[in-house]
Parts: sequence; C-alpha cells; structure tokens
Amino acid sequence: MLRWVRRQLETAYERQLRRSVSGAPAHVAVIQDGNRRYASKQGGEASDGHREGAKTTERVLDWCDEIGVEELTLYTFSTENFERPDHEREALFDLLENKLYEFADAERVHDSGVCIRAIGDVQQLPPRVREAIDYAERQTGDYDNFVLNIALAYGGRNELLGAARDVAREVESGNLDPADISVETIESRLYARPLRDVDLIIRTGGDERTSNFLPWHANGNEAAVFFCTPYWPEFSKIDFLRAVRTYESRAQSFRQAKVQRALALVRAVGGVELDEARSVLHKFAEYVPDSATVEEIEGGDERQTTK
Repeated sequence: MLRWVRRQLETAYERQLRRSVSGAPAHVAVIQDGNRRYASKQGGEASDGHREGAKTTERVLDWCDEIGVEELTLYTFSTENFERPDHEREALFDLLENKLYEFADAERVHDSGVCIRAIGDVQQLPPRVREAIDYAERQTGDYDNFVLNIALAYGGRNELLGAARDVAREVESGNLDPADISVETIESRLYARPLRDVDLIIRTGGDERTSNFLPWHANGNEAAVFFCTPYWPEFSKIDFLRAVRTYESRAQSFRQAKVQRALALVRAVGGVELDEARSVLHKFAEYVPDSATVEEIEGGDERQTTK
C-alpha cells in the first residue's frame, strides 16, 4: 500500500515538474557517476552497475527528445578509468562495444535522426571499441536532428592542451598569424564537427564537482550545474526535470541581471543622454521579463529620473 501511494505521489510530482518546465537547454552534458557504488549496494559486480546505467542512458535519450534537447554529451569513460582493474575495464569495453553497435542499428535512432559520435582520445581504446565507434559514426553521420556525443578516453585538460599544441605548431610553421587566433581557431581544433556550448551539466552520485568535463564549452558558457545524490542507474525522470528547472532558473536570473544593469545605466543618466541610454536598453529587449515591455520600463524609469 505504501509503495503504491509513493508511486502515485511521484507521478503527480513528475506531472507538476513537467508543467513547470517551459523550455529546454539545447545541450545537456551528463557525468554518469555511481554505477559501481550502485552495484556494490545491490551486492553485484561493477559490470552489473554499468549495464543498469546503460538502461538509464536510453531513458534519458527519450526524456531529451520529449522536451526538445538538441544535443546530449555523456561522460562515459575518462582517461583516469584506464587505471581500473583489468577485468573491470575489459567488461566496460565489452559493454561499450555492444551498445555502440546496438545504438547504431536501432530503429529509434534512425527514425529520430540521431547522430552518434565519440569525443576524446579514442586512439587509446582497444581496436574492437574503435571499430564499433567507426561503425556507429558511419551509420548515423548524416543525421542532424539530435546529436549524441559519447566521451571516451576523455580528459578536458588533454583536449585543450592538444588544441593549444596544434595552434602553436601552425604559428611556428608560419601558417597562422598569432593576431588571427580567435575562439573559432581553438574550437576548430577541438573536434572535427563543432559542439554546441553546454547549457546544463548534470552529475549523479553525490559528488559536487565537474571533473574537468568540457571546460571550453561549459565553463566558457557559464553552464548551469545540477548535482544530485542518486547513482546513475537510479537517476529518474523527476531528477532530470529538476535539473532542467535549475537551468531555467539560472537562465532567468541571468536575464534579470542584464535587465537590471541596463536599467541602472538609464537611471544614472538624464537630459540629452537619456535617448542614448534608451537605445542601450532596447538592445537588452530580449532579456526584459515577459511581464513588462521595454517601453513600460522606460516610462517608469523616465518618471523616476525627472522627479
């Protein structure tokens, strides 16, 4: 009886959360932490936790599709993971190989136009995993409705270091002028196909750190971050919707801060300078809360500055 009541309450809460979500982050990045701890809690092997985590990944793909997320990046295997025991590492490679082939052939992937690609130093991976990556990327490379990035043999510092070395070599060879180095210069050397800036990072398992994940695309974009305690196999739709709500709250706060800075500028000037200040405020029109128009804010502010 108590279990039934709990399920009903969770269902009602999930519906409430879904109604409260008005938009979606374009790019969500997930640190899938806690697979091994989940398995230990269940009395199983680490491989059991990874298999259960793979099921969560499939559910998250459905949730992203439901609310309109356009890109999902999964931190699946870090460079530090190579230090795990051989038997655990090989079991994880088996799972990765099987899932890559399975996803590449899945009807849902092709029906939804999902592009699968790997990011990271994949040359460190065993040949069988690299072959599975090549297969998945070939099978889905022409799609662009949704992008699924799988971070394998990934390290954010190594990624930036590699791009910096490429740029340095081109400058040294005379093929690149230092004055021409731009954001696009770096981004073009990170991946063959560009990633969107990350809007939301989710980390499961209780740790509150981003573990060097996508530093260029997340930190540079001031991505919202959502930490939660459930292990990855336990991550639920309620947790996912709460993460999206965190992103929306962060985005709204960011918009309001821009509006307030613009209004402070208007309040700080008067007379002939007011027209110039108004033109600045109009540039922030997209950040004005829905409950007020730029003209209303200007009118109220003009009354304040001419008292």
